[in-house]
Amino acid sequence: MLSKPLFALCRYAVPTCINYYGLRDATPSYASIFLNIIPLITFILSIILRLEKLQFGTATGSLKVIGVLLAVGGTMIVSFYKGKALHLWGSISQHHRYEQVHATNHHVRGTILLLGSSFTFACWYPIQSMVNKVYPHKYWSSTATCFLGGLQTTLIGIILRRDRKTWKLGWDLQLLTIVYTGVFATAVRYNLESWTVAKRGPAYPTMFIPLITVFTTVLDSIFLGDAITVGSILGAATVITGLYVFLWGKSKELPRKEIL
Repeated sequence: MLSKPLFALCRYAVPTCINYYGLRDATPSYASIFLNIIPLITFILSIILRLEKLQFGTATGSLKVIGVLLAVGGTMIVSFYKGKALHLWGSISQHHRYEQVHATNHHVRGTILLLGSSFTFACWYPIQSMVNKVYPHKYWSSTATCFLGGLQTTLIGIILRRDRKTWKLGWDLQLLTIVYTGVFATAVRYNLESWTVAKRGPAYPTMFIPLITVFTTVLDSIFLGDAITVGSILGAATVITGLYVFLWGKSKELPRKEIL
């Protein structure tokens, strides 16, 4: 019984809370870089815990390693290299997007918090894989994780923010954001990830995380008017190539494994 609160704390409360506090000391684009290192951390932890076989001397192992490096490298290209701007289409929104100006006094603190959030979030995937072996009811496990994690974050929120105005909700974008986050970004996502971990292992679902950067870049261009850059296109192509290389290597080992 003690394992479920600890599991929820590692999966939900800790990474969520420290990620939000890390965002206060950094820009969103800088924070997204740490999200993209989750596949690499998960892959390394899976190898250490013997949930994934490296087999670097084989074609399967080499493809998986190359795929991870390409996916992470592609997100770094999107984040750090811009290049020439390509205005491929007009934006839906007429408002110009701007980056928030953050004080640099706590930049180191924000970096540490964001790195800690990515590390704790990455730890969930191998832990979930081990939990599935002793507790196969993955949907109930996801439900319990979300419920207990919600209680834990609520308790943390009450301790840190006691002003009643911060808890007031209205029929506005804030309420829509909360509903969307609770339904799709939490409940649906956690159940799908738990199912994928049970079927393909802990490293498999994290390989799709770098696509978030690609989709965000395209949606920013369509809705907010950000120009697609040469770096964005090169990075997206590298991410997609890395994803397919990893999936290719993973498919070669699936016939030799028992799929749960």
